[in-house]
Amino acid sequence: MGTKFDMIGLFVEDIQVMVDFYTKVIGLETDWNGEDPYAEFQHQGIRFSMYARSELSELLGQTPEYPQRLNGTFELAINVGKPHNVDRIFDEMVTKGATPIYSPRDEPWHMRSAMISDPEGNLIEIASDFWE
Repeated sequence: MGTKFDMIGLFVEDIQVMVDFYTKVIGLETDWNGEDPYAEFQHQGIRFSMYARSELSELLGQTPEYPQRLNGTFELAINVGKPHNVDRIFDEMVTKGATPIYSPRDEPWHMRSAMISDPEGNLIEIASDFWE
């Protein structure tokens, strides 16, 4: 069997703010109790979780560094199907509090995309299926 990624986890500064954002703006569900340093979201496909940065140094045995402001080290991408869905979902998420990074646009690789960020500056791409 080949390598299969099972989960994406974000190490977050303020887990309450981030859980609120991913439930209210992105639309994910979680049974997080509001106290633990770990939250996992119900999600179709790969598992998605958050862990409080305040606990990470002890877990790792060393102190990691974190990006400041906009995090250009990775992105989360949400596929929304048809190209016109990108515009609608981008507008909905920005209205609910997402920070717009770039507005919906047609890409030269035959898809439509837009980008927002979460409260801690992690990039989230809203993308369509490819078209011919």
